[in-house]
Amino acid sequence: MSGLLIPAAIFIGVTVIVAAVFYLLNDIGSSSTEDRLEILTGKKSTKSEDTGIMKEDFMESASGGIGAVVSKPFKSIENMGMFFEQADSPVRPDQFFLLSAGCVVVGVVLGWAAQAPLPLYPVFGIGVGLVPFGWLHMRRRGRFKKFAKQMPDAMELIARALRSGHSLNSGINVVVEEMPMPIATEFLMAHEEQNLGVPVEKALKNMLKRMPNMDLKFFVTAVAIQKQAGGDLAEVLDKIGYIIRERFKIMGQVQALTGEGRISGIALQGLPIALFLVVYYMNPDYVMMLFEEELGKQMLLYAVVLQIIGAFVIKKIVNIKI
Repeated sequence: MSGLLIPAAIFIGVTVIVAAVFYLLNDIGSSSTEDRLEILTGKKSTKSEDTGIMKEDFMESASGGIGAVVSKPFKSIENMGMFFEQADSPVRPDQFFLLSAGCVVVGVVLGWAAQAPLPLYPVFGIGVGLVPFGWLHMRRRGRFKKFAKQMPDAMELIARALRSGHSLNSGINVVVEEMPMPIATEFLMAHEEQNLGVPVEKALKNMLKRMPNMDLKFFVTAVAIQKQAGGDLAEVLDKIGYIIRERFKIMGQVQALTGEGRISGIALQGLPIALFLVVYYMNPDYVMMLFEEELGKQMLLYAVVLQIIGAFVIKKIVNIKI
């Protein structure tokens, strides 16, 4: 039993590294369409402030490069409170970090109880300590997906309310009363901000910060343009809802067409690790050469790096953004 600890620890370590790289790369990547929408929704009341914000956002989206990659993790650390709010976390950040620290201790204790070698204790600790973060990240992603699926119905409700003679504020209140969470919760916060005197554009922009959804950016942009230039907002919202539904249909077709590629990626990523465990179980001395010889250690390092690169390439191939 104890002979399987080293390959199991390697499996946990590779899984943690791949998950961390995926999460970092997903946070860094953004499309030019979203950047342009952020520029439009960043407008304020006065013309001079509009010009300054638009220039600043344009320079940030155009510059990118190494500076954006380096500064992104630090901005993410500063916005941990927003991360917990987006995930609708039932625990506070301080409680969450205490829970993560406790999981690290539990992981080290499990390594000690399994009589693992001392250098593998950090692997056990990090692997178990990242479990709460993974749970929070999955909760956040699930909330984003629910919000995106509810957007077409919300657009249609607001459009019907506007055609009935109600104001935009009343239309937002209809979404709060008629639709389930999480979209009702987010629109409720925007509605309460308006009741406290916050302009509707600012309230919607705050909601956009909490819910970085591309369809919501279209809605916020449409409201901002309608407030400045006028127009039939109800018709625009109907078209936005139609576009969202059609995009969901295309996304379903893409998911079906790329299903074979995703399954192949999972098989290709899991096969080397599974084969390593099987060979180690059948002939431990044969596999231990990878840990004892200098060339074997280099081969293990190259294998981990190639696993990460392969996972990233496969994800880029099958992850088609619409």
